[in-house]
Amino acid sequence: MASQSAWTTVPHDPPPRGGWASRPRYAPSDFVTLLWRERWLMLIVFLVIALAGAGFAFTMKKAYPAQASLLIQLGQEYVYEPRAGDAARGAVPDTSSLVQSEVEILQSAQLRERVIRKIGLAAIYPDLAKDYAPATPAEKALIMAKGVESMGKKLEVGSAPDNPVVRVGFEHDDPAMAAKVVNTLVEEYLIYRRNVLIQPGSMAMERQRVLFEDQLQQADAAYQTFLTTNDIGDFNAQKASLTQLIGQIEAQRSAAEVSLQDRQARLATLDAQLRQIAPEIGLYRDIDPAAATRLAALRLQREEMLSRYRPDSQPVRDVEAQLRQLEGAVGSGRTQTDGARRLGVNPVHQTLQTDRIQTAAEVAALQQSLATYGRQAAAATQQLQRLASIEPEFQALSMDRDVLQSSVRDFTVKERQDQAARQIAAETNDNIRIVDRAVPSTKGKSLRKPVLALALLMGLFSALCAGLIRMFLRPGLPTPASAARTLDLPVLGAARLKAA
Repeated sequence: MASQSAWTTVPHDPPPRGGWASRPRYAPSDFVTLLWRERWLMLIVFLVIALAGAGFAFTMKKAYPAQASLLIQLGQEYVYEPRAGDAARGAVPDTSSLVQSEVEILQSAQLRERVIRKIGLAAIYPDLAKDYAPATPAEKALIMAKGVESMGKKLEVGSAPDNPVVRVGFEHDDPAMAAKVVNTLVEEYLIYRRNVLIQPGSMAMERQRVLFEDQLQQADAAYQTFLTTNDIGDFNAQKASLTQLIGQIEAQRSAAEVSLQDRQARLATLDAQLRQIAPEIGLYRDIDPAAATRLAALRLQREEMLSRYRPDSQPVRDVEAQLRQLEGAVGSGRTQTDGARRLGVNPVHQTLQTDRIQTAAEVAALQQSLATYGRQAAAATQQLQRLASIEPEFQALSMDRDVLQSSVRDFTVKERQDQAARQIAAETNDNIRIVDRAVPSTKGKSLRKPVLALALLMGLFSALCAGLIRMFLRPGLPTPASAARTLDLPVLGAARLKAA
């Protein structure tokens, strides 16, 4: 028979929840009491962590910051110069991209290594330098990498958006060393960025130029062979000369044809005139002066007779009668007779004959000129047709030659300009201005207070966690109130645990 419980079970009461093995139920007021019971454990945990954090905080050294400022401006090294053609020539990045590129160079590990090697690893990081001298080459590289990494942790490089000013900062235990590192970093940056942005001249451009020069020599040889084979000095000049010559010949032939027609018409006119004009004409004729002489003699005789005779004398009247008869005959022209006549060449006929001979000669000369012009025009036209037949080959050779000459010239100019730009950029850094150099700082920064505060907070938190864990891991019901809530029974009394 099963044993009966000491408690009376009421039908309407809820059944018990597992007795003493049930999970205790706590109220907020229980935590204060229970944590107070674990005060010594919590105090020990707090003191251990706080003292450890305080010891670590007081071992930390002060770090002295040094800062420098750089003004970044657009330089020739950022202007895009295409290797061939002019596409996008002169394109430049915006200010943000420009500054970000310079920031990346300032943050590069190679630049930090250059600074460490210039100043000396022992001066910046003495602890690392102790193991550097006896180390092997591989170990030295590892130690140097650690130094570069350590410098990267203390190095700060940054800029504001759309602001061309870049600030470089570094922290070190020695303020003078911090300033020296920053200034050395800036100086090495001005040198190192040239190696990054201005690479040595590429041999590809020179090789391409040499290739074009070889091809140009071959094209020149083919061009000269073509001219020599076809007996041509200057194709374009010879073609233009032939075209001009043909034009002149045609113009002269047209003028000769017009002149020939004019001379032929003149010759026909002269022939017609010559047929109408006698070749000979009378030059002069002699006149018989007998009647006039007789008339003068009769008059003289009358005067003589008047000196001897009376005017009405018979001899005088006879002479006067003869004189009147002779004067009447002379007046009527009965006494005129032709004398001797002389004939000669007609000068008009002679002039016309001379003009005809000259015109006939001109006609013959013009006919000969027309024949000559025809032969010259045919020869020039034939030669021009020959040039036209070989012109495609000449144009192809000329085009290849011109293109290669232009390519050689362009690549030579680009090579010279690129070389000049590299030399100028290698000697100057006009687009990078040092606004402010680093100086040793008089105020150091230390993490003692933050570390100490963090250690105290960690100690409090750890102590609280230890107290809570200890509280929850204790067996039994810690307080009467917790027992009443856990068992749903009233607690009538409490007794202290007796020592065994």
